[in-house]
Order: sequence, then structure tokens, then C-alpha cells
Amino acid sequence: MNTAPQSIRRHIAIFGRRNAGKSSLLNAITGQRAAIVSSQAGTTTDPVNRAMELHPLGPCLFIDTAGFDDEGPVGQLRNARTRDVVEQADMALMVIDQTANLDLEKTWLELLRNLEIPTVLVLNKVDRLDDVDHEAQRAARALGMTPVAVSATAATGLDDVRHALARAAGDDEHASLTGSLAGEGDLVVLVMPQDPQAPRGRLILPQVQTLRDLLDKHCRVMCCDTASLEGSLASLRESPTLLITDSQVFKQVQELTPAGTRLTSFSVLMAASKGHIDVMVEGARAIDRLTPHSRVLIAEACTHAPMSEDIGRVKIPRLIKRRFGDTVQFHVHAGKDYPADLSRYDLIIHCGACMFNRKLMLSRIRRAREQGVPITNYGLAIAHLQGILDKVALP
Repeated sequence: MNTAPQSIRRHIAIFGRRNAGKSSLLNAITGQRAAIVSSQAGTTTDPVNRAMELHPLGPCLFIDTAGFDDEGPVGQLRNARTRDVVEQADMALMVIDQTANLDLEKTWLELLRNLEIPTVLVLNKVDRLDDVDHEAQRAARALGMTPVAVSATAATGLDDVRHALARAAGDDEHASLTGSLAGEGDLVVLVMPQDPQAPRGRLILPQVQTLRDLLDKHCRVMCCDTASLEGSLASLRESPTLLITDSQVFKQVQELTPAGTRLTSFSVLMAASKGHIDVMVEGARAIDRLTPHSRVLIAEACTHAPMSEDIGRVKIPRLIKRRFGDTVQFHVHAGKDYPADLSRYDLIIHCGACMFNRKLMLSRIRRAREQGVPITNYGLAIAHLQGILDKVALP
């Protein structure tokens, strides 16, 4: 499971003050020296990620953060990086020790509660306490939750942390990627033109995840590229139930889709899996409100060297300029680079976010809606611009 993509792992962020033992706790839980440990406060500067399989939660990604009590100009930058981690946290561990007055912890716990992030409070360094119960009660009174007693250095209480995380997570099994669009025995055709930006000999992640989802459902699956689609369909004894295509050839594939066969794209499936599909469809329709003076943000989850026919940087802007003129402005932000101020944009067009976990994409959608900016994704935008959005099946 250590080879599972980060985007499908449960992200568990570790927060606390400097020297509370966050890094020691991470090392103890993972059983490896994942983070540098030192008695000097402020050893952890940038977030440190560690992937592991944690029973019974499954594949997880632990994120060790800098202490949120860091000081000075550099400390403020570290605090900002720690605050950014909140947006991708599915769960949190809040680490305290007996030295803390718990005022900052109370503020951070309130933030995590407001964002509905399940949190486990951990009282660390209990091997140094004369009265563990007294310190635990003090924390419970101040923070409104009972801590799990742990000694990261002595490796005690770790099973209690794991069990507490499992209880906090509850049953949040996410729906199938293809949802109700395909079921057992259905014939599904995947149209998979190979993106030159994908590493040679490999499929891109949404194609792999969709194929696995269909196989888990015991669907019958045929894969082809765009050029062989017509011949592939002609060779079938029956029309497929569903046809899933790369969004870049949406219109071409739509024209070949048999009557009675539903059509969608990998990007549309990702829009539903990673966020709110209704919000994204609404955002696609907002394209009609653009003007020659509009500003559009193109947001990419991954960073890559753009190709000459890059979908987000070239193809989608070309379709929009063809309709509204060359004066429409496009700004590209890639990876974790996402503007705090979105209000200067008239529309956000996001990639499928296959490299992000659902929580981070939901955070981006929430921020866009709070600032009154419509947001959609590549596949839905292309479908609307090509006049076929109403013909696209949504999960």
C-alpha cells in the first residue's frame, strides 16, 4: 500500500507547539525516522509527509507541521505553511505537553471544528509526569475533549492513538468513481488517447483509477484510443452502457457515441469524486457570462513542463478566446499555489485534481464560493464550450 497515490490516502495532519513532540510522535507511529527530532524548538520548518498503512484506517499520509507558536518573520512564514496544511487535512492530531497554557491549542481546535476536521487530542511526554490523570483533566477542562496519553519516546499509548483515529474517522467510505453510471456486467468503453505529458509506458492516474473502479464492479471493459474508437464500436455485438473519454476529444467521441449509450469523461468523473458536481456544472454554465475583459484562473493540481497543446494553458483558452475574443486574460497557478484573493477573477477552471485529496479540492471550492467566483473543471468547461454539456452523463 505504500505505492498508493497520495491523493487517495487519508491525510492526517499533526499540529502543536514547537517541541511538543510532534515529530517524535510521527516517528513512533510510523516506526521510522520520518522526521528530524531535536530538543531545539523549531526543528521542523516545512511540512514533512510520511505515507504508511495504518490499521484499521488503511493507506494514510501523515503530515508533520512546524509549531504554530513560531515567532519572528521566518516563524510567521512557517505558521502560514502550517495553516495551509489545514486545507488538505482529513483528520488531525493535536499534540500537547504539560508545559502548554493551551490558549493557542484552543484557537486551533476551534478552527478544526469549524472546518469539520475530526481531531484527536494527544497528551505527549507522559513519562515525565508525576500525575498523568491530573494533567489530562486540566487539558479536558480547557479544551473540551479528553486527550490520549502518550509517550512518543517510550513508545507507549500508540495503539490508543490508532484506535482513537479510527473512532474519529467513522465510516466515511467514499462512493465509487463511476457512481450509478455503471454496474456489474455492464459493457464500458474507455477512450484513452495517450497524453504526451504522461510518462512513457504509463497511463495517467484518472484512467488507472477509473479502470480499477470498473473492474471492482465486475464490469466488462474495452479500452481504445480515439483513432480506433469507430472500429472498436463496430466490433461489439452490443452497444456499450457507458462510454468514458478524455475530455480533449469530447466532441469527436460524442459524434460516434451510439444511441442509448451514456457519455462522460474522466475529468467529469473526477469533478464528482473530488468535489461538488452541481457546483462545477453551475460554474461551467457561468462561461456564458464572460466578456472580452474577463479574467480567468486556470488552476492545475500538478506541476509539469507545459506542452505545445497543453489542455489548460492552450486548448481551453483557445476555445474561450474563439468565443469572447483575444482580450480575455488567463492566469495559471499550478500545484499548491492557489491565490488567497480570488475575487479578481470572473471564473476558475480547475483540472481534474487527481493529484489532490478530496478535502483539498473541497477547500478550494469553498474558498471560491465564499468569494463569489464560479468554479468548474476542464472536462465540464470543454463540454459546455462545445455545446454538449446537456448530453454528458453525471455520476
